[in-house]
Amino acid sequence: MALKLGKLNRGPHLPALVASSISREIAQGRLKPGDQLPSEQALATTFGVSRNVVREAIAKLRSEGRVWSKQGRGAFVADSTNALVLAIDHDTLRESGAFIHLFELRGILEVEAAALAALRRSQDDLASMQSPLEAMASAPYGSVQWLKADLEFHLAVAQATDNPYMTQFLGFVSEQIRESVLAVGGRGQDSDKMASVTLAEHTSILAAIEIGDAAAAHDAMRRHLDNASQRLGLSIDNRKKPTKTGVPLGRTEKATALPEVGG
Repeated sequence: MALKLGKLNRGPHLPALVASSISREIAQGRLKPGDQLPSEQALATTFGVSRNVVREAIAKLRSEGRVWSKQGRGAFVADSTNALVLAIDHDTLRESGAFIHLFELRGILEVEAAALAALRRSQDDLASMQSPLEAMASAPYGSVQWLKADLEFHLAVAQATDNPYMTQFLGFVSEQIRESVLAVGGRGQDSDKMASVTLAEHTSILAAIEIGDAAAAHDAMRRHLDNASQRLGLSIDNRKKPTKTGVPLGRTEKATALPEVGG
């Protein structure tokens, strides 16, 4: 079966796009367990990228359990039953519904992480949160540098929970969001105003964590995500799902909202 691969549009995170394209070939059965991937050079030529980009993409696929490599022989598609690491196709995330669902999951984790961080943070944790805020203050809003610093702040909050699974899972989800934002680009907004507002929201989260107020940290993170959702024009459908008897199920409060570009 012929592979459906081709040159990619240039973007800020090409390895993720290459990995996503190869993942799609695996998911759709054009690459089967045990099949050898084309050589690095062949993939680089096909995608119109450098071999370094291909190497990084294959390393990503290997970390996700989708492929395995043998020195001198190349990369091979892993047995699907052994691919135990969670993976998300970036092409799927271009659909607004899937992107919203991922943000909803992130929001559930983020607000609880902020509350736990307020109870467990150390001075080193606080310093790890402060550093990316300083980087955000000096970077252009929505730039790669801004998004990187934003991600580092949220990961620092997760690390302050002292729960390695929280850190690992939030890191994975946040990275998927960052890569998707980088791939599609930001939206036209008043950059100076958005930078100021967003930085202030992050600062409020840090302030609550610093004084050890779990409820305030929880609320500050929720407020940040809600406000960011409105700025992006995105919202989560909070309609209650009806039961067979017509009595609705679900929470009555506002659903967790989505973070902005760089949220």
